[in-house]
Amino acid sequence: MYLYRAIGDGGETLDFYLSQTRTTKAAKQFLSKVLNRSPHHRPPVISTDKNRAYNDAIASLRKEGRLPPTCQHRQVKFLNNRLESDHGKLKQRIRPVRGFKSRKTAHNAIRGFEVMRMFRKGQFRSMVDSLAGGSEARYIGRLFQVFIA
Repeated sequence: MYLYRAIGDGGETLDFYLSQTRTTKAAKQFLSKVLNRSPHHRPPVISTDKNRAYNDAIASLRKEGRLPPTCQHRQVKFLNNRLESDHGKLKQRIRPVRGFKSRKTAHNAIRGFEVMRMFRKGQFRSMVDSLAGGSEARYIGRLFQVFIA
């Protein structure tokens, strides 16, 4: 399995995608998924690793009008370091699990890991403050209808 991940300018997690292959089709599906999450915001720059599939996927998205022609695609190794270091922290959580039996269990476990990392990064801070008085435990309790004394 290949794990595609997208993070924003400030290091916030945007989305992830699991694929059996690392092809143009998989890269395009992932980039489409990320772009669909924020249809009114188009990134001015996309930094990726040097996988050639990204070139074709980005060219295809530009051709379809889903990415502006001015969107810059950077494949410079050191510009991808923030993503790789963030990805390394996720791998530390996955390694003790020793693999997954199916794609579904892998997706669900990684989704849980990502949500908890998003809490740690402070991505839910405004919701936690407004709905639970600043307590993450109370916020999660409200989400799952668990009452914490």
